[in-house]
Amino acid sequence: MQHEKIIVMDFGGQYNQLIARRVRECNVYCEIYSYKRDIEEIKAMNPKGIILTGGPSSAYEADSPTYTKELFELGIPVLGICYGSQLMMHLLGGHVCKAPVREYGKIEVTVDQSSKLFSDVSEKTVCWMSHNDYIESAAQGFVVTAHTPDCPVAAAEMPEKGLYALQFHPEVLHTAEGTKMLSNFVYNVCGCKGDWRMDSFVETSIEAIRAKVGSGRVLCALSGGVDSSVAAVMLSKAIGSQLTCVFVDHGLLRKNEGDEVEEVFGPSGPYDLNFIRVNAQQRFYEKLAGVTEPEKKRKIIGEEFIRVFEEEAKKIGSVDFLVQGTIYPDVVESGVGGESAVIKSHHNVGGLPDYVDFKEIIEPLRDLFKDEVRKAGLELGIPEHLVFRQPFPGPGLGIRIIGEVTAEKVKIVQDADAIYREEIAAAGIARDIGQYFAALTNMRSVGVMGDERTYDYAIALRAVNTIDFMTAEAAQIPWEVLGKVTSRIVNEVAHVNRVLYDCTSKPPGTIEFE
Repeated sequence: MQHEKIIVMDFGGQYNQLIARRVRECNVYCEIYSYKRDIEEIKAMNPKGIILTGGPSSAYEADSPTYTKELFELGIPVLGICYGSQLMMHLLGGHVCKAPVREYGKIEVTVDQSSKLFSDVSEKTVCWMSHNDYIESAAQGFVVTAHTPDCPVAAAEMPEKGLYALQFHPEVLHTAEGTKMLSNFVYNVCGCKGDWRMDSFVETSIEAIRAKVGSGRVLCALSGGVDSSVAAVMLSKAIGSQLTCVFVDHGLLRKNEGDEVEEVFGPSGPYDLNFIRVNAQQRFYEKLAGVTEPEKKRKIIGEEFIRVFEEEAKKIGSVDFLVQGTIYPDVVESGVGGESAVIKSHHNVGGLPDYVDFKEIIEPLRDLFKDEVRKAGLELGIPEHLVFRQPFPGPGLGIRIIGEVTAEKVKIVQDADAIYREEIAAAGIARDIGQYFAALTNMRSVGVMGDERTYDYAIALRAVNTIDFMTAEAAQIPWEVLGKVTSRIVNEVAHVNRVLYDCTSKPPGTIEFE
């Protein structure tokens, strides 16, 4: 089934994935592409609408990212956001220059409610501004539809050509009625029907997998995390016992996690599949000995994972496909698709060695954001406690241990993390937090325990609230809960004498430590 599609053209903005996320919340499929994509390719995709993102450049400078003017002549509605709006004006003859007053943060904007974009939006509405440049005068034929005291053109449009420009960011939650504006663009301007729904996605994916695999044999990388579990169940429903799930216990899992995964997917679990558990802890620790650089650790873990798989695949006989739980943020953050810098390599995108011994890789969740993966999991009938498990990175505790990974450090972080999760659950706030975990810093400091001087590690606790894992705020955990967690960790976990709480948001931090 061909979905109607909105395309986000990425000019290096930090919110590019957020725009796609918000459009999908309107039940319209949306993908991100670099502004370097050729216009012929864009035309061939036949999008219902195009959104140009923000970005750090100035539209009037010679070396700034730009696009052909032909984009505005295709008869496809275009919405420019921030830099995207300035670029649209600049290319069509408006005047963009350095703003006399830089606007940053929540600003009250006065809008013209007769615009299709502002239908049902309050006349005075709070929007998120973040710009040094501004549109001094709109291009000929454009009507100004919003302003602030310092920004004469906060929005402009040429409705007969479907061209709309917003100086502010409708996609961030700080813009009170931003989702409504994007919904207005998608439905009122682009005429979308809204056919992107999880139940139909699951159904069509299962059919597509069945058709693709035929009588082939499939090997699935099962980590027990949400992504790989949803991928495995989807495959199991599509092809049953043609699927073999190999669960590699790399010794970097959370406490008791290996046994929990085996309980669900193993022979006594409810799913029709072949399950193999490989205990490869020692092998991974040996490979990681002496390695401290985060990217190098990720690559070693990803590569070793594939090596273990290849060995298992050879024991099974010929395998036609390898399944991975890659999701859309992995794809974009790895620099595939959008224009954003590579933030980190994901072990299932591009971190794979070139000599993988399979005909083809199947990534059934490659187009989904994390919350969409959870919805798909519920559609597939996976128990809620599994679907809402804490997200866990592919490299596991390897990137929650700063510096060298050793078996002793793994045990420290496992024990501390288990206590943290226990106390969060006991306080009844587990579902209120997007993600929370303990990490082991590489810092050692002096402490006093039982009149003895200690020189031991500091554990860092992390908890964030996020909708899409693109941006995140540090969660405000009640002080008494943090106090109890701290006291238990220091008393119950060997070699830890200090507990820190990480208050950094993303950006500038990332959610994980490495």
